[in-house]
Amino acid sequence: MEQSDMRRLLQGIADGSISIDDAMLYIKTEPFSDLGYAKPDYHRSVRQGVPEVIFGQGKTAEQIIGITNALLQHGQQTVLITRLDKEKAEAVKRGISLTYYETGRIGIAGEMPKMRKGKIVIATGGTCDMPVAEEAALTAEVLGNNVVRLYDVGVAGIHRLLSHTEELMSARVIIAIAGMEGALASVVGGIADCPVIAVPTSVGYGASFGGVAALLSMLNSCASGVSVVNVDNGFGAAYQASMINRMGDD
Repeated sequence: MEQSDMRRLLQGIADGSISIDDAMLYIKTEPFSDLGYAKPDYHRSVRQGVPEVIFGQGKTAEQIIGITNALLQHGQQTVLITRLDKEKAEAVKRGISLTYYETGRIGIAGEMPKMRKGKIVIATGGTCDMPVAEEAALTAEVLGNNVVRLYDVGVAGIHRLLSHTEELMSARVIIAIAGMEGALASVVGGIADCPVIAVPTSVGYGASFGGVAALLSMLNSCASGVSVVNVDNGFGAAYQASMINRMGDD
């Protein structure tokens, strides 16, 4: 059940086109089911405005197929599967219709939603940050957002970033993704007039400590309006960015 479905239901009760008994029957629809290995949440969208997402890592192809089918059969229009490797995606495709994006390790089943107003800009320090960036970009698009990708615009050649000032200044929210020392987030935060979500990546040499160096740099940013998510968490950044963008639609 989507939030739009709940609104139509309540409007129907208000205008008399839906009886209270019919509405009660609809609302009492089981909010989740027990598949033994998972409990798909069918009312996630009603509570949070975003339907359930499947974390593919650690699940078998058969489990992913079962959860996806359960969600689709209960009215979810689009199912996003994150951290899905290529081999497992091929196995999943044998059970359901799936579009797979290898760079971002993302699988999508069902229909893509209509794009909402407002723009999320995703900028990376380097090409090596693209897997995290594509996880973020595809997640944001599945959640209904317009996305602009600015890849390889890091501070080692800052003129590359400055050539996209118009895109940065017209964004409703920016996701800045970088490894090494993670300086991109501070620079973007000093340019933009919107929230900046920083994503440290595990890209870098030994002293980067698997992204911890970039994480600490971003947490210590002197630019105002910069928030930080965990290392390589493109999904989390996109989810937060989508919530910010959705608020602007009101």
